[in-house]
Parts: sequence; structure tokens; C-alpha cells
Amino acid sequence: MSDVHAYSSDVAFTPAVKAIQTRKGSRQGYANVEARGGWRTEIDENLAGFLAETSSFFLATTSADGQPYIQHRGGPKGFVKILDKNTIAFADYSGNRQYITQGNLSENPRANIFVMDYAHRRRVKIWGEAHVVEDDPALTQSLMPQDYKARPEQVILFKISAWDTNCPQHIPQKFDSADVAQALAVRDGRIAELEAELAALKGQPAAAKQ
Repeated sequence: MSDVHAYSSDVAFTPAVKAIQTRKGSRQGYANVEARGGWRTEIDENLAGFLAETSSFFLATTSADGQPYIQHRGGPKGFVKILDKNTIAFADYSGNRQYITQGNLSENPRANIFVMDYAHRRRVKIWGEAHVVEDDPALTQSLMPQDYKARPEQVILFKISAWDTNCPQHIPQKFDSADVAQALAVRDGRIAELEAELAALKGQPAAAKQ
């Protein structure tokens, strides 16, 4: 079901999109990007590092008649695995058993992954095709994060067609509770050390303090 595009960004920049870009004055800028090769199509060190820190993303699919659906996927950092320069995968955990994403993918494999990094105000968009693998226990087990309390039901393989980043404009800065807790623990530990040092100094004779 893959399409052949003149540029990798054509996966999103359809003729209708380009017409609006022309009307609103941004087409030339994106044409310059196309002239330089368009969006990236392979996983590089930057994307690999970004995904390694990801604990949450949104997976967008559409039904055969074009009805869109967005589903959240989450797990511990590193739950998204890189299989090769064009393929990522993750264990799909048992949830509310609606199976809307799986049903959509059975009719239309085109999908999009949208990843937000609120702490650093970054976002990545990934276009491609997703496929559900239900009959490979070894692959499923290999993708399960160690000691993570979830039941893997299947695997989703995502073949990347193109990916792009966005500017940080309008992204609110937020932090994960675990990161905040760690930072507060470090702060509290340092406060305790300083308080102990101060108490020790107060307990010294006046001559010893000079």
C-alpha cells in the first residue's frame, strides 16, 4: 500500500496542502527543503536518542472510510525499540479491548506517531505503515521492558516513510513526576548536608571558627 513520492515530505504535503502553502506564502520555503532532499527517512542518532527517552506517544490511524483515531501508547523509557534503520517496534499491552487501532490497521496500514517531549519542548512526527504481529511470542518477549507490570498482547511494527521535527513554539514546559521527584530528592539531600554542616559549625568553640 506504500506510495511513491517525489519527495519524502509528500507523505504529508499533498497537492491540496501545497496549494494552500502557495496561497499563504510558505510553499517556497518548503520547496527549498525538498530541494535539499526533503524530510529524513532513516533513523539517525538524534531520533534514536529521542526515542530511547520516550515513555509516551500517540499513534494515529484511520479506518478504510477515512475516520481518524488517535490512541495513546506508553511504557517505561526505552519501550520503543529500533529494529533497523527504517523500523521501530513496541509490545502492545492489553488494555480496554476496543481494538480500534488494530481494526483500522487491518484495513489501512498508514499511520502516524506523534511524540512529545514537554521537558525539553521538542516534538517529532513519524509517518509510515504499521502492522500488528500476534503470532510471534519470541519477538513479543524481546520487546517487553524488564520488570514492567503489563501483559503484552501483540507487537506493532512501524515502518518509517518519513519523519520531521517541529519548532518549540507554543509547547508548554512540563516535567514527569518521576523526574521531579528525583530532582527534589537531590535538593532535599543537599539541604540536609548543609544543615548538618551548619549544625556542626554552630557546635564549635568560637576560637575554632576563626
